[in-house]
Amino acid sequence: MMMKILSIKTVLFILSIFSCTATLGQSKKKPNIVLIFTDDGGYADFGFQGSKEIKTPEIDKLAKQGVKFTQGYVTASVCGPSRAGLITGQYQQKFGYEENNVPGYMSPSSKLLGEDMGLPLDQKTMGDYLKSLGYKTAFYGKWHLGGTDEHHPMNRGFDEFYGFRGGDRSYFAYQQLPKNHPDKKMENGLGNFEEPATYATDLFAEKAIDFMERNQEEPFFIFLSYNAVHTPMEATEEDLKRFPKLEGKRQELAAMTWALDRACGKLLDKLEDLGLDENTIVVFTNDNGGPSDKNASINTPLSGTKSNHLEGGIRVPYLIKWPEQLKKNASYDYPVSTFDLLPTFYAAAGGDLNDLENVDGVDLLPFVKGENTERPHQTLFWKKETRAAVRDGDWKLIRYSDRPAELYNLADDISEKNNLALDYPEKVKVLFKKLYEWELTLERPLWQLKRSFEKYDNDRMDNYKL
Repeated sequence: MMMKILSIKTVLFILSIFSCTATLGQSKKKPNIVLIFTDDGGYADFGFQGSKEIKTPEIDKLAKQGVKFTQGYVTASVCGPSRAGLITGQYQQKFGYEENNVPGYMSPSSKLLGEDMGLPLDQKTMGDYLKSLGYKTAFYGKWHLGGTDEHHPMNRGFDEFYGFRGGDRSYFAYQQLPKNHPDKKMENGLGNFEEPATYATDLFAEKAIDFMERNQEEPFFIFLSYNAVHTPMEATEEDLKRFPKLEGKRQELAAMTWALDRACGKLLDKLEDLGLDENTIVVFTNDNGGPSDKNASINTPLSGTKSNHLEGGIRVPYLIKWPEQLKKNASYDYPVSTFDLLPTFYAAAGGDLNDLENVDGVDLLPFVKGENTERPHQTLFWKKETRAAVRDGDWKLIRYSDRPAELYNLADDISEKNNLALDYPEKVKVLFKKLYEWELTLERPLWQLKRSFEKYDNDRMDNYKL
């Protein structure tokens, strides 16, 4: 009898060891990674950013569950180059991706035109790097990194794709595809074109949820690239009715943002339902500042809009959540960039940062956790043809194509109202030199817009400078 009791105790002890080992193994499992990337959102058009009229309860909840970067930047003030910098972890100008790639708007003297304007094939992507670490990878939504099959997401590190190759399209099914724009076709996989049966924003989330359900036993990376809230301004009648006090584009924007928030909420709820939320990194950010003249977005307290280098063009909402590793309802106040996400994801997945090629970003986790108290970046740069900007510490120099350079101290003047260039001429010289030295490391642009659009960008900036 005594031997039987001992035997039972022994079995229970062994089982407890296995249980502890299994728990330990589970906690050491590579984190899943979900990157939610939105399009043309206004800096002030989310609840967690202070909006009172545009409602985003699900994304606000995400903000409370993680870390908010108060000085989050993109690498460019327009869609295509911003995405190229994000997905490669570096300044995209180094490989000639300086300008937006929109067929029909380019100078005929460009080296590449049409569908060939895309991420150079020798550049590795987030998908490539995470696949090398054993991740299942998927891309849903707007690609905008090249329209040929060679540039296709499934040839650039992603196992699955549902979305469109270009920079914009309707949120509903086309009855007739716009002429000369094959990049607007909705595509399931590679070469299987099919128009959506439902509102695109909802559909992209549904595709991501399905991928999570099918791959929950292994680490996965989802790049969920919404085209919301980029033009065309299209919302469902049901969502429009939620904002009866608004009108015109502002009402459409609110309804489109509500749909975006709803879709994000469904995805985040599914992570929780599957028991994956604790060990999943979720990032929410946007590709550039809001184009206020196009979609009625608001960037205050920042000056400027999409397509210029005022803060309103390059500073964006930026959140990260990882319950197992990061504090809730926290903020991080030093400048960071979207090109930091690739090394952050790679390091979190167990990769050696020395494996990354030509990356300018850094692993943000030691900084966010307080293990490294220095700035992630002392200096950041932006450039589009003649126009450029450099931020060094809290000083920012903006170089224009049609007027003298301007100097701001962002610690005191987030709205860039007080130009200090005449007060600090030596600082202007130093920052001009820094900018010039950085430019010497860059390739010439592979394509460029027609000159006439330069005036459009400057006029837009002036119209929305505070």
